[in-house]
Amino acid sequence: MSDVRCPIVELRQYTLHPGQRDVLISLFDREFVESQEAVGMTVLGQFRDLDDPDRFVWLRGFDDMPHRAEALGRFYGGPIWKAHREQANATMIDSDDVLLLRPVTARTGFPAAAAARPPAGETTPPPPAGGTTPPPPVVLATIYYGDGPFDETFVEFFDRQICPALTEAGATPLACLQTEHAANTFPALPVRTGENVFVWFARFADERHLVEHLDRLEHSDRWRDKVLPTLSAMPARTPQRLRLAPTARSLLR
Repeated sequence: MSDVRCPIVELRQYTLHPGQRDVLISLFDREFVESQEAVGMTVLGQFRDLDDPDRFVWLRGFDDMPHRAEALGRFYGGPIWKAHREQANATMIDSDDVLLLRPVTARTGFPAAAAARPPAGETTPPPPAGGTTPPPPVVLATIYYGDGPFDETFVEFFDRQICPALTEAGATPLACLQTEHAANTFPALPVRTGENVFVWFARFADERHLVEHLDRLEHSDRWRDKVLPTLSAMPARTPQRLRLAPTARSLLR
């Protein structure tokens, strides 16, 4: 087994019926976290999309593609999903927007959680001892699309130019992933095919810090002179930014 934490990652974006996101989050955080991890998956994070009140985004990881098939088969054929699938599916319009990803290098996978997951039933993160509840953290996922697989030249460009620019502008990088082109080992759950993406995740103390980060990037000489010319020359579609607010039980926060 690889020493990379979660060598296979699914980035899952669900479009929900209006007003149903909190219904799904309550059900998910109560029933679908430990039950998935018990059969061999890692629930890395679950989020509210700050720019779409009807989108739920989550990440789960696997040791490899054969283990993915086994774990998914055990969960979706098991008693927890069977007991709650009708309620979960009733909240959803679409659950097929799924990117299958892998860390770009052994150093760019998701780090181990900094703290234990809050217990089931938690609705807000507990405040620090003797203090008040801080503003909730925010995770930014930036998705770049290429017309072919991202090569070593782009990976080096990310390491030497993009990552330092992000850090200088106040981001805390979390992970950097790209498309996993292996065949879908669990075809009952579709994934997007024909895609070539490069995704980086960064953490911010709260939404204000994220806004300040994006403003610093806009005015950064390094970003303007060394990063944007290369990114702007990429021929594929416009990059996507997901501003994500972790749920109360999300490990990634």
